[in-house]
Amino acid sequence: MLERPGFQALPMDIFIAVLFFAFSTTITPGPNNVMIMSSGMNYGVKASLGHLCGICLGFPVMVLLVGLGFGVVFEHFPHLHQLIKLLGTAYLLWLAWKIASQTPKAIQAGHAKPLNFWQGAAFQWVNGKAWVMASGAIAAFTSTQGAMLWQVLAISLAFLLVAFPCVGLWLVGGAGLRRVLTRAKAQRAFNIAMGLLLALSVLPVLVELWQYYLS
Repeated sequence: MLERPGFQALPMDIFIAVLFFAFSTTITPGPNNVMIMSSGMNYGVKASLGHLCGICLGFPVMVLLVGLGFGVVFEHFPHLHQLIKLLGTAYLLWLAWKIASQTPKAIQAGHAKPLNFWQGAAFQWVNGKAWVMASGAIAAFTSTQGAMLWQVLAISLAFLLVAFPCVGLWLVGGAGLRRVLTRAKAQRAFNIAMGLLLALSVLPVLVELWQYYLS
């Protein structure tokens, strides 16, 4: 896997372990999945494809960049990392409010739009769960015995392989709910539930930030 003469990438058994790690962390609830599910319910699959591709391509790129040097930058400038987390958490809470306050009437009238490709990709950098997944994968599955570049590329490839089926499942699920939740009140309740779930997903990051600034 991603081998070149003189270089050692991840052994196949390690790559399979990375795939399982990527699958389990990508398919479980988090800001990306909550938002894409909400987008599927409110806008449908076709309108949300840009958002989906932004997530599924943006996160592997983030893993690649974190593995190739962003981690070193943040080791030297930890306050920068915490600042990004703080701004990202504030942005997530604002998005949670926007999702919870959406009304079917406003959506149908065209006053609201789903995230596009670039917004979905850029969102990864303010997503607390994405940072945990990226840094955790790099720390757990790379070693000094092989070429770091090929190891990081293999890990990024693993997340790319699982991203579309895992995140796409949440999008299709949201679109399916759109057919079930035909009443405006039901759609409104769904949006409020998704907004609350998104807000709850940032609680661990809020706790971490609270402990960091109190220490």
